[in-house]
Amino acid sequence: MDLPRWQPEPGWQPIPGAGPATAGVWSATIGGRDVVVKRLQCPDPVDARGAMVPADVNYWRRAAEVALSGVVAGSPGLREAPVVRVEEDDEGITLVHARVEHVDAPGLWLAACLGRFAPTDLGDHAWLARDQLRSRLALVAHRGGWRTLARTPMADVADHLWTHRTQWLDVCDALPQVAQHGDPSAANIPGRSDQEAGGGAVAIDWAHLGRGPVGADLGYLSLATREDVEPLVEAYVAALPPGLASTDDVRTGARVMAVYTALTRLDWALARVADGDGALAGKFRHPSVAPYIRAMQRQVDQIEALLA
Repeated sequence: MDLPRWQPEPGWQPIPGAGPATAGVWSATIGGRDVVVKRLQCPDPVDARGAMVPADVNYWRRAAEVALSGVVAGSPGLREAPVVRVEEDDEGITLVHARVEHVDAPGLWLAACLGRFAPTDLGDHAWLARDQLRSRLALVAHRGGWRTLARTPMADVADHLWTHRTQWLDVCDALPQVAQHGDPSAANIPGRSDQEAGGGAVAIDWAHLGRGPVGADLGYLSLATREDVEPLVEAYVAALPPGLASTDDVRTGARVMAVYTALTRLDWALARVADGDGALAGKFRHPSVAPYIRAMQRQVDQIEALLA
């Protein structure tokens, strides 16, 4: 007799959420406690081979492994929301975390939190993500590179950066390697912790936790903050232990991550509307494209630095 398939409980409210193998996210009250439930679906090993490899950036079990290990339950600067329970069955894994009260936080404070988190010892777990940006750009290369950007006025700039991507990835590999959340958007750092002297941030969505170039997390964060990169770099460096990395190290790691992520996102957004009626240039103001155009424009100084 077949066992019943996993289903969300009646009364659970769907909320936005994505990630490797994420089948759904719900807000719920369980045992009188406000929680967030995330369901991870075991992927097809044929269709998603990378998702089955522990070190791959998209390893499907990583969020569960992080919760079970407790490796960031009390980490400085950035810590995981309290884990309520983790349940596994033949189809996937159900993660239940305490719901985090949202607090609007300035970008400089978030940058300092990432700086305090960077020296965290995550151990030698096989499931920690490695080569995050290199892996993501390899997927883009498999699809033919930034093909849609090649049809825009910034084609020459995009081509130069794309053809020099390996050079910049190698530069980042030579930087000090530190702990990184891997997806530190402002939305993924919603709360504050009172358990740390001076206060720290509470983060969600740890599906990309691993190690990477110092400043890389900061570059990712900078895509979603009001502040420019330079003051963010200053706040991050001020929070690092003495001698871990220089300001130039952090600036380079942040710059490469921000520029290559912003251009990859823009190429993706343009590709979604490119095949419709009308010239591509006329679609730059499309609601699904304009935010990525603005994000790229904010990176002009960083792009020029990489071109130089």
